[in-house]
Parts: sequence; C-alpha cells; structure tokens
Amino acid sequence: MKLWGGRFTKPTNELVDEYTSSIRFDQKLAKYDVKGSLAHVAMLKKCDIIPAEDAEQITEGLKKVLSKIEAGEAELSEADEDIHMNVERLLIEEIGPVGGKLHTGRSRNDQVALDMRLYAREAVSELIVLVKSVQQALIGQAKANIDVIMPGYTHLQRAQPVLFAHHMMAYVFMFQRDVERLEDSLKRVNKSPLGAGALAGTTFPIDRAFVAEQLDFDGICENSLDAVSDRDFVVEFLSNGSLIGTHLSRLCEELVQWSSAEFNFVELDDSYTTGSSMMPQKKNPDVAELVRGKTGRLYGNLIGMLTTLKGLPLAYNKDMQEDKEGMFDSHETLKGALQLFAGMIASMEVNKESMYKAVSNDYSNATDLADYLVNKGLTFRESHAVVGQVVLNCIQASKYLLDLSLAEFKQYSDVVEEDIFEALKPETVVNARAAAGGTAKNSVLDQIEKAEQLLESSDVNKV
Repeated sequence: MKLWGGRFTKPTNELVDEYTSSIRFDQKLAKYDVKGSLAHVAMLKKCDIIPAEDAEQITEGLKKVLSKIEAGEAELSEADEDIHMNVERLLIEEIGPVGGKLHTGRSRNDQVALDMRLYAREAVSELIVLVKSVQQALIGQAKANIDVIMPGYTHLQRAQPVLFAHHMMAYVFMFQRDVERLEDSLKRVNKSPLGAGALAGTTFPIDRAFVAEQLDFDGICENSLDAVSDRDFVVEFLSNGSLIGTHLSRLCEELVQWSSAEFNFVELDDSYTTGSSMMPQKKNPDVAELVRGKTGRLYGNLIGMLTTLKGLPLAYNKDMQEDKEGMFDSHETLKGALQLFAGMIASMEVNKESMYKAVSNDYSNATDLADYLVNKGLTFRESHAVVGQVVLNCIQASKYLLDLSLAEFKQYSDVVEEDIFEALKPETVVNARAAAGGTAKNSVLDQIEKAEQLLESSDVNKV
C-alpha cells in the first residue's frame, strides 16, 4: 500500500507506476532530502509539534537511511514513486511507525522545492569554482605569451593585429560575466520554500524562519503558492548554463581552427586530443568539438523547461517533475566540460612564429597606414581611398605593405616619410592601441591585473 493510498480502493496500474515514478533520477536528491528532513524534524521538536524523544529517534533514523543510500545498500522502489517517499518508507522500516511523524506540517510539494533549491545552490557554487579555474588557465596563457602577436579577425577575415594575450583576456571577461550571473542567481536560489505545504501553508505552528536558518538560507519564500510552484531558479540555472556553454563553444571553434594545419597557431596537448582509427597521422581536437556539440543539449534543457512552465496554473502540477533531469544533465554536462577545459587551455602550446608570420604576410596594418596619413594632414576619407588603392595594387603585384619602398609609397602620397616603416610594423600597430581595453601590451597587462582582482574578490562561500 502506498503511503498516500488510504483514499484509494485499487492499486496503481504498473504502467502508471513506471511512467510517473521519478526515483530513477531524483535519487540524486537523497542527501538534500535528508538534510531538509533533519532541519524539519528539528523544527518540529523546537515548536513542540512532536515529542522530543520522537524527534531524536527520527533524526538518528534519517542518518542511518542516508548512510545506507550512500553505501548502495538501500532498496529504492519505483512503487514509492520518488526519493521523498522512499526515504520516508526506509525511515519507517528503520525506526517503526514513529517515522510517520516526520511528514507532519509539510507536503512533497514544498519538500521537492526545497531539495531542488539545495541542489541548485550547491551546483551554482560548484560551477563558479570551475569557471574561475578556466579563467585562471586563460590568464596563465595570456601572461606566458604577453608579447605574442596574432591576426585579429572580423567576418573571419584578417582585420588588425592583436596580442594573443588580448584574445585570451576577451574570454576571461566573457566568463567573468558568467561568474557574476551565477553569483547573482544565488540571491534567488537561497530562499526556503519549506512550510508552504501543498500550496496554502499548514495549520501546525511551525517556524519557517528556524528551518531556513538551519539550512543556511537567506530567508523564506514569502508566498506559499509561489513557493511550491516557482521554478524560475531552475530556468535561471539553465539559462546561465547555456551562456557558459555558448562561451565555451565559441572558444572551442577557435581552438579547432587554430590547431588545424591551415592556421597552425596552437597545438593542443596529446592528452586532450584523439587519433583516427584509419588515418595514423591525425590528431583530432575531439574534446573541443564535443564541448562545442554538447552546447546544443544545454539549450535544449533550457527550452524544455521554459515550455513545461509556460502554461501551468498555480500551484504544483505533475509537469514540474520535468525540472530535474534537464537540470541534472546541464550541471553534469557543464561540470565535465569546465573540468576538461581548464587543463586543455593550460597545457596548450602557442605557435608564436606561425602567428607572427600570419600578421607579417597580410594587410592588417592597412588601417594604420590610413591613420598615418590622417596624422600627416589628409582627411580620413581621403586616406581611406588612398590606402584602398595601395592595397589593391599590392595584391596585384603579390606584395605586402612593408614590401614597398619609400619611393613606391610616395607615388600614392607625398606626405609619406621614412617613419612609415616603423609605423607599419606589427609591434607598433599593436602598441599604438593603448586606450583602455585596447590591445597594446600595457593595456592588456592592466586587463590581466583587473581580472585577477575580480577572481580574488569573488566569494563563492557566501552561502
């Protein structure tokens, strides 16, 4: 007989049990369910809702149940539907009928909302640490290659030279926004729904604030209807995770390109690549490709959860059981990707010579020739037209700008002097962009310092 079966005259169809049961995946919530139950029974004792000796017996029983679950010794049953009912049944088997007092003053509706918030809080904190480890790896590469110059791109066409370190720091600040979003989300995650009951609260004289304090929450969900039906924090987690996936995927795309023979900008360590079963020469960036590919499932989990919630009336509906698998999957997907990524970035070898050759054999210093002419008195539109003609003629003659002689430059404008050759060197081009946020070395060093300060100031232990 099910724990809720008193009103029923027939057993549940076996197919219904199988279809509606969530124990296959929500057993992941076992430790949070027990943790919440321990706080709840402590409150029941404090408020004299159950006798102290019963509360103490339940507390010891819950600890034993959790030990058995963690050791793989507990028999979890689909007939008991979910982790909450399984824990209660195991508790009653452990200590007898007194275990049935545990559920006094609460519902599975506020119980599952609590478990999911406890899970989300821990998952968010874990992801913050992992994202920061990727940031540290990127900063490490930036510092180790502070003088390396590479082509910067727009439209995937070479645009202007930039420091490789500048490129790495772009991702550091990208991931910093992810850290800040995760940290900010904790304000909304860290509220206790326990005590909301099924939807309207409870008639027992409970102390919700006491339970919230026991579980290190910042406070309680103020409205019982909202407390049991809110899954905004799940959507926010999935949304934040999708953005992290987006940023990882963008960097993966560049690593895949950069590690190809056509670019030859970086070499990924053997421990983060794989070979071909047919072609012995291959070294494939499979980790980067798979992280890029798994971004799609992060998006899918987000869209799935939004779709589930969009038509639900208040308060709890069985549809909300769909909040778990997507969240668990996104958490594990991100956790695996971030753990791999930090090591992959840290061990990556940068091909400095190949990058410098690329910026020496292109026209990415053309803007600097235009700026040079402006500084000599031409309007920008005049200089733009002149440089366009210079580049066209160079392409036709299979030359680059620094291949031209001073006399050839003067054919296009008399204002060009000997200093043009220094002005068009990749090092000069890069360091000329010294404004805050630019690619000049001093600017990038400032970015590194700022980023390291941000990483140090992030407080992942605040909940």
